[in-house]
Amino acid sequence: MQLIDQHTKTIMEGCKERARNAGLQFCEETLEYIVTNRDLLELSAKSMIPSLYDYWVHDVDVLREKGRYELYPSNPYETVINTRPAISFYNDNNPDWLNVMIFYHVLAHMDFFQNNLYFQHTWAYDFNGEALADKRLINRLRSAHGRWVDYVIEFARGIDNLVGYFDTLYRMDRPEKSAREKMIDFYFDHFLQTEQKATQVDYLKEIEQFNASVRENGADTGTDLFFSRVKKASPEFDEKYKKWIEAHEALPSQDFLQFLSDHSEVLNKQENKWMKAVLEVVRKTSMFFQPQIRTKIMNEGWATYWHDRLFLEDDRISGHEIDFSRVNSQVAALSRVGLNPYALGLRLFETIEENAEAGRYSYEFEKLADHQSRKDYHKHNGSGREFLFAVRRHLCDGLFIRKFVDQDFVDKYQLFVAGKKLNMIRRTWQYYVKSRNAEDYRRMLLDSLYHPPRIRYQVDEDGWLCLAHVFEGRPLVKDFIANTMLGIEYLWGRPVTLTTHQVKQLNRNEDDQEDSEIIWEKVKYTMNQRRLTMEWM
Repeated sequence: MQLIDQHTKTIMEGCKERARNAGLQFCEETLEYIVTNRDLLELSAKSMIPSLYDYWVHDVDVLREKGRYELYPSNPYETVINTRPAISFYNDNNPDWLNVMIFYHVLAHMDFFQNNLYFQHTWAYDFNGEALADKRLINRLRSAHGRWVDYVIEFARGIDNLVGYFDTLYRMDRPEKSAREKMIDFYFDHFLQTEQKATQVDYLKEIEQFNASVRENGADTGTDLFFSRVKKASPEFDEKYKKWIEAHEALPSQDFLQFLSDHSEVLNKQENKWMKAVLEVVRKTSMFFQPQIRTKIMNEGWATYWHDRLFLEDDRISGHEIDFSRVNSQVAALSRVGLNPYALGLRLFETIEENAEAGRYSYEFEKLADHQSRKDYHKHNGSGREFLFAVRRHLCDGLFIRKFVDQDFVDKYQLFVAGKKLNMIRRTWQYYVKSRNAEDYRRMLLDSLYHPPRIRYQVDEDGWLCLAHVFEGRPLVKDFIANTMLGIEYLWGRPVTLTTHQVKQLNRNEDDQEDSEIIWEKVKYTMNQRRLTMEWM
């Protein structure tokens, strides 16, 4: 692995200038390395962070990928990581014209990393440098505590998807609310709707009265006068509000790793304080990669969108248009079955720009029901590119899909949900078009996204840690439950229980496996003294 030569760096600097002129924003300082295919195999095991701490699973991943490479040689072009400065890696056999395309793709990734709000907790520091410090810390702890360090890493990594990612973003975006703001939230979000069960008309009247009071008397005085009237009309308001505040302040953070570190008697013993340092390394690493997991379609679609536009406008690639078309088609071709995030994201961004340019994100357009009228609607307002950058800044994959995958988009690209059924004669699965409905296609996309389990937790009177999986139609992976609960029991120091749902009965449909009826039932796992038991509830 070595830095790119001066000739290639000059090509990169030319791409930077053209990308900035097109509106992309990224830091000036970047590092580019030339690597071999085998180098990329070793880097991929550490999520492309060269300085990430050593762990035996990384070695296993490298061996597995090297074996796969021997059977199925591949030629990855590039990869880029979100660090300060941004670091990117390029295959050592890329020709100059291909590097032009790849540099535009990478620069668009950098723009996304450094401007999308879901990455904002990564903007203030260089993760590559922090990872190196963490690696040295882990190595020092291994020298002192041996294999127990790897046990703690494994236990922590078993639950490293239960970190307070959205809690962190929320605190960054919003300062602590004042007492008045909390009272407003309680009154309009809970008291009127739950306690008084106000009608929609009454609810809107209350909002108008509150706004009028604020307009006439100012924010603080107007709020106080409004709630003095509320308390006279509803004497129970103060008591209800006090209980609501106590209940909400008692709610545990969604960051389970942080909870263990703060409240475990085992981890807070003086001789075990080193374990907390290991948990923090795992937690911090997980937090760093959370936004990349949640913006895969947007991130790759954004990069593909820009390399597609900027490459063809670049005079340095004259004569290589056909080569570009061949490579780009492999990246941006829509899959008939399955999901290609590059292709889907590209089409969505193209459609968003086209619709924004035509003024279709308006109430007037939404009122149109006729297909031809919607297709012909066009009120040029020149805001397509501006709207595109706003989408890039504010959304993640879930919001991106919910907002912009509609029936017009599905019809335009002839998208569909594929089903499969068993051919009883050939004993093979056959795929067929199951639905062309946008709602079904959107649900298929949402189901494919990263969706960590939602776990609630509390400590009972005996000190047992009670976990409750909020069931959303997706079961926990049964094979991982035993080892994960074993690790939690070790870190907590006392028995652990887990309530979740599992398949009680499966009524198979031989013709269509996806239409099989699943009957779920609640189940409780208990890990006590390294022994796991299960009971149906």
